[in-house]
Amino acid sequence: MELGFTTLPMLNKNLNDILEIASREGFTLIEILSEGPYAAYRLKNNNSLIKNLNNKGIEINIHGPDVDLNLASINDGIRKESIKQIKETIDIANVIDANALTVHPGKVGRKDKWLRDYAIELSIDSIGKCVDYAKETGKVKISVENLPERFNFLGNRIEEIERIQESTNSKITIDTGHANTCENCEEFFKLKNIEYYHINDNNGIKDQHLILGEGNLDINLLKHIHKGIIELNTCEKIIKTKEALKNMNLI
Repeated sequence: MELGFTTLPMLNKNLNDILEIASREGFTLIEILSEGPYAAYRLKNNNSLIKNLNNKGIEINIHGPDVDLNLASINDGIRKESIKQIKETIDIANVIDANALTVHPGKVGRKDKWLRDYAIELSIDSIGKCVDYAKETGKVKISVENLPERFNFLGNRIEEIERIQESTNSKITIDTGHANTCENCEEFFKLKNIEYYHINDNNGIKDQHLILGEGNLDINLLKHIHKGIIELNTCEKIIKTKEALKNMNLI
């Protein structure tokens, strides 16, 4: 398994510190969370440092902005701004030679089936525009993440994430913890066109982002993972999960 980590718990660290952690701990992948201090327009000012990750043999991926955004919003203004910000992130992904950009499929405000169906169509349209833009401007892959089992999240059903992927010719990012909140968890690991995985654990009900082994995720499913990003909220938990994977002979 190729293994990396998210910068989620490192928004208060500078890129030199993140580079040092990646090199010291022997990671071969990194996923930069494009929020706040590391939003696309700020990453642009650090592109030479980020490219140094590539020089050290570390593959760069980006998690697109999601806070206050919604690619499936029925509010046209919010949806257009969401697409705009993903496109801005695609631009910086091209500058720093990123491999893939993970995006969320979006959310819906009410339980009505017709509204959810409509939101899925809007998500497909938005992600399709982002995929087209990525192909026109460079080679970064757009990868859609499955979301946890909550009524307002899209992409937490096999048929939804599969349809979005096939309709947009995107890739898929499988979050192991998100899948674990769904009844058919194992089926998410069998989907085609998976670019990489977010690795974390939980109790099968809430999206807790626990160290592997602290929840009830079926550890046997991890054998499906060819490329994984440990997505936890502290550096200590990231290292502990790396050790857990090592003890399982998966890395």
